[in-house]
Amino acid sequence: MSKRTDSPGLGSLASAAFTAASTLIVTGFAGVVGVVIAHHFGRTEETDGFFAAYGVFIVVVLASQAIRVAVLPPLARAMQEGRLAGEVTGFAIALALAAVPLLLLGWLFAPPIADLLTGSGSETAQDVCAHALHWLVPAGVAYLFAGIAASGLAALDDYATAALGYALGGTAALIEIVGRVDDDGIAALWRGVALNGAIALAVPVLGLVIRATRARMPRSAVRPTGARLRSRLAVFATAAALPIALQLLYVVCLPFAGRVEPGAVTSFGYAYLGAASFVSITAFSIGLVSSVPLTRSGLAAGAAARHVTSSAWVALSVIGACVGTFAVAGGDIVESLLGDAYGGDIGEEVSRLIVVLTPWMVASVGVNVSFPLAFVAERLRPLPVIAAAALALQVALAWLGFELLELDGLAVALAISTLFVLTALLRELGALGPGLRGILRAAVAIGAVALVAFLPPSLVLGTAVAAIVGVGLYAVLVAVWRPAGLTRSWGYLRALR
Repeated sequence: MSKRTDSPGLGSLASAAFTAASTLIVTGFAGVVGVVIAHHFGRTEETDGFFAAYGVFIVVVLASQAIRVAVLPPLARAMQEGRLAGEVTGFAIALALAAVPLLLLGWLFAPPIADLLTGSGSETAQDVCAHALHWLVPAGVAYLFAGIAASGLAALDDYATAALGYALGGTAALIEIVGRVDDDGIAALWRGVALNGAIALAVPVLGLVIRATRARMPRSAVRPTGARLRSRLAVFATAAALPIALQLLYVVCLPFAGRVEPGAVTSFGYAYLGAASFVSITAFSIGLVSSVPLTRSGLAAGAAARHVTSSAWVALSVIGACVGTFAVAGGDIVESLLGDAYGGDIGEEVSRLIVVLTPWMVASVGVNVSFPLAFVAERLRPLPVIAAAALALQVALAWLGFELLELDGLAVALAISTLFVLTALLRELGALGPGLRGILRAAVAIGAVALVAFLPPSLVLGTAVAAIVGVGLYAVLVAVWRPAGLTRSWGYLRALR
């Protein structure tokens, strides 16, 4: 398992395609869960309780993604030094020590946590949230270990095995949910998520075992090597602090949303999950797969700003089409996906929130491609401070935004807090000025193309037809205009390996 193949590595765009596929599978599964909730349970106190618990699960999953990013550079170095198996084992042992308290917390303190997450709402919401936590926290822990295994494979230039694990896990979970939801009710959802996590972990672990067996790796190779246990735990804490804080920015919004009306948490949750999906499939995938090649080549002066700008151009070019579609036909899309309970004003509310979250998506794209560079450049010490400051800022902004604009205000608060994180990260990387300018130029250019493509059809055509025509015009405009920034960015990411 410590030998690398002789074939050249995939370019970053090709590797990102595998990672985007796996992210799309995970996102698609979350979307299917949302559709099942909407059609079977509508928009109720039960769904509020589940979404509150699901927010905790997403926090842990984001921590797994952060840990995956954090361990890629040391695993890539270990690969070059022929001690990859020992490095993977060392990280796995450290993660086990960190995971046990998390499991105990999710089991023993579920009721008070549920009371906090639901804003001391109805007993029904609290009860559903508490029961869901008993299953969703272990599922999140499974994703933590799956991230370590996937990173071990990534150091070997294997991104397909982890994607297969997510695909099989999502398929099995979907069968479980659809087959049991009528008999078990909403409990089928968290059991399906737990099954997904178990399979997502098992497949990459099996992939590592098969590689080790084929390479006739001696048992002594799996002994922990490299950094001490305390240092590994510090890496996890540092890595997870910022992504967890970013997800907690959303969690902070939930108690405020719960004060609007029953079902408001659910609406805000659907909008957030939709917006976050656009970012994860594009920017997170690019940021993750670029860690290994950038570690191998080094991060020269000015490289951080170029990488952030290039990644933002490619990610935002996809997000622009998605946001434009929701701006034109979002209400119809939401109702067709989620059912009659989300028709009319409710569907319009969810789609409007997705559009209002556009500035948050732009800032999140920047964060997702900047965060891995902190590990490549080994600028880790400021990350917990940035996380704490952003969380404190969000508490104040969420209160103010809610008082002024309710759910829309919460979306604005998320954008401002995430922009603060982006600014701090770019400053630490020495890319503040050029990085922010590059992201802003990309956002303005893509926004202008989306406006030209989607606005005229929306004025003269029905929503569905306008959305289809808008997507077509958007693709044609991008292909004909070929923005210089996008062309350079595409070439840069294709060459990165």
